[in-house]
Amino acid sequence: MDRRMLLRSAVAALGTAAFSGATWHAALAATARPGVGPYGPLRPPDRSGVALPAGFTSRIVARSHLLVGATEYVWHDAPDGGACFPGPDGGWTYVSNSEVLMHGGASALRFRADGSIASAGRILGGTTANCAGGATPWGTWLSCEEFFSGRVYETWPDGSRKAVARPALGRFAHEAAACDPDHRVIYLTEDRKDGCFYRFRPDRWGDLSVGRLEVLVGDADAVSGPVRWEQVRDPDGFPRATRRQVRGARRFNGGEGCWYAHGVCYLTTKGDDRVWAYRVDAGRIDLIYDRASVPDPPPLTGVDNVVGARSGDLYVAEDHARPALVLITPDGVVAPFLRLPAHDRSEITGPAFSPDGRRLYFSSQRGVTGRNRGGITFEVTGPFRR
Repeated sequence: MDRRMLLRSAVAALGTAAFSGATWHAALAATARPGVGPYGPLRPPDRSGVALPAGFTSRIVARSHLLVGATEYVWHDAPDGGACFPGPDGGWTYVSNSEVLMHGGASALRFRADGSIASAGRILGGTTANCAGGATPWGTWLSCEEFFSGRVYETWPDGSRKAVARPALGRFAHEAAACDPDHRVIYLTEDRKDGCFYRFRPDRWGDLSVGRLEVLVGDADAVSGPVRWEQVRDPDGFPRATRRQVRGARRFNGGEGCWYAHGVCYLTTKGDDRVWAYRVDAGRIDLIYDRASVPDPPPLTGVDNVVGARSGDLYVAEDHARPALVLITPDGVVAPFLRLPAHDRSEITGPAFSPDGRRLYFSSQRGVTGRNRGGITFEVTGPFRR
C-alpha cells in the first residue's frame, strides 16, 4: 500500500470522531488536500502586516521588549505557546510562554469585556525555553520547558498563586500538553527526532502532584493502527531518559502541537510534517495529514502549534519562511487562514481563541527582525465559523 493510500485509509478510519464540537466526516473518501478554505483567498497584508481573508481584521496587542498598552509591564521576548481563559466581568486572559534560554517563563495579557487591555504581568519566571503547553479544565496553564530535562509548570493566569513545578509529568524535552477531561488524562509531546507521545494519569483529577506517566507503544512499521500505553517507571528521566525506558515505544519525529476534543487527541510532528489523530476509545492512532502524500506545493509545512475551533476546523501554525496559520476543515480541505509575508525569519506560535470563539490570538515569535526581542502578538477578529 503506498503512502497516499495509507493516508486515505487513515482519514476514512476516523469516522465520526469529533474535534471542537464538529465531526470529521465519515464519508470523506480522499486525503486531506489543498483547496480554497471556507473564508476564501487571502487579501494583501493589512496595516499590521497580516494577510487575511475578506471580513477579518487584525491588531497588534503586544510587542516584545515594549510596554503592553497603557500598562507598566514589558512583554516578554520570543512569545511561544498560548491559551485563553475566562476572566471577571466578561473579560478574558491570553497567556503566552517565552522560549528564551535561562530567562523564559510565561506572561498574561488580560482583557476587559470590550476587548481593551486591562493589565499584563508575569505568571512564571526562573525557567528556561518555555515552548508550548496546554490549558487545564480547572483554569490553569501548563507551561512546558523544551530541553532534555525540562519540566512542566502549573501556572495561574490571574496571578493569584505562585507557579508550581509538576515533576510527576516527567522530565524531558516537553513541547505541548492537552487535557482530556473525558478520560482524565493529560497528553504530552516530546520535541526530539526520536521523541515519544506520553499521557499522565493523575491519582486525583485536578491534582497534578501525583500520578502515573505512560508512553504510547505500538508497531513501529505501521503508520496507523492499534496502540497501547505502558508505564514509564522513572519519570525523572535520569540516568535513563523517559523515551528509552519502554521497549516498543512509538517514535515521533519532533513532537509539536497537541489538542484534545471529543475523544480525539491531535498531535503534529515537524520532522516529517504530519498531523496525527489518537482515537482514545478505539485505542488507535491515524495519520490525517502527510506532506509527502499531497501534490507540490504542499499546503502545510513546518507544522507546529495547533488549536481547534468550535466549527471543527483545526488550525496549525507553521515554522518556516513566510509562515502561515493553516486550517484543516472537517471535510479535509487544507488552506491558509492567514499569512505573515514579511516575517521570513520568524514562526507563528501560540494560536488560541477567546472563550467566546470570536477572537483569535497568535504571535510571530521573532517578528520582522528575526530576533527574540522582535516578537509580536496579534489579535484577529471577524466572522469565524461557529
